[in-house]
Amino acid sequence: ALQQAKGARAAIREVMKTAIAEPRPDVSKYAPKMDTFNIDPDKIREVIGSGGKVIQKIVADTGAKIDINDDGTVFIAAVDKASADMAKAIIDAIVFEPVVGETYEGTVTRIIPIGAFVEYAPGKEGMVHISKLQKQRTEKVEDAVALGDTVRVKYLGKDEKGRENLSMKDAD
Repeated sequence: ALQQAKGARAAIREVMKTAIAEPRPDVSKYAPKMDTFNIDPDKIREVIGSGGKVIQKIVADTGAKIDINDDGTVFIAAVDKASADMAKAIIDAIVFEPVVGETYEGTVTRIIPIGAFVEYAPGKEGMVHISKLQKQRTEKVEDAVALGDTVRVKYLGKDEKGRENLSMKDAD
């Protein structure tokens, strides 16, 4: 009986090799998707929102099911890859922390006499002081940027008041 079973297993393996020689690089687009990743446990509150509003909006917008453990492990289950990727991108944007010295691309959202505010990530905004707009002296902020312009900025960190400082002239 053991010899017959061994022979049967070998025969089944040979049939399987002819059917599919190697695993596919990705599963079918129709297969349900499951994604797991970790976030900073201190950011869980931001992802969930007050009364669960933020996470409920993500679920409503993407159709994905999201579970978050106390250790920061996030589980996303969705019927297709696009929904899972969209939910992950939204969560990544919420928990995004800029790195000092890194360069980002952003949009000018407000202009004030002393500088311009740039949204360099969804929901993350910092100010470029007038002295950091261009290498040469700038008289008016409007001479360097206009509302809605897409610009490259370098993240300089937070000042003593917690404001995020950016520089356009150092981004090049």
